[in-house]
Amino acid sequence: MTAPELQRIMRALSESGLKVEAVEDGALVRHGESRVALFAEPDPQSGVIVRLHLDLDLYVEEDSLPDILMGMNLMNQGLDYGALNLDPVEEEDTPEDAPLTFAVLGRAVLWLRDLGPEELGRLREHLRRFEAEVTEAVERTLHGGKGLSA
Repeated sequence: MTAPELQRIMRALSESGLKVEAVEDGALVRHGESRVALFAEPDPQSGVIVRLHLDLDLYVEEDSLPDILMGMNLMNQGLDYGALNLDPVEEEDTPEDAPLTFAVLGRAVLWLRDLGPEELGRLREHLRRFEAEVTEAVERTLHGGKGLSA
């Protein structure tokens, strides 16, 4: 069951023309070819905390981590609306001695004062800019011949 905050956010994003669907404990927002996972929870002090996750379909093996981390650090310095992170990929049938694989994800967190029209507009803009900025940074790096090499 989704929280009332998430339901209100999903409804507002749908009404603004975005494709939104409920998934497990969050929502999936589709914009073109991108899919941003969105999770919302009430802030214990006030407002709502919104977490955004953008799966970039990039995977890195453990032995490449030093170079990848340097490239990601440089890329993160130029991002205003999110950051790139590595998450370990856990597969059930992987042998114990196999090198670890990490997924490259874009992540952002946004605090909303309330769920009024102004704050929901700020969320839409943040969502749009987060997706565009992270996607552009990764594509520029992958096709530019410098930085991230997976």
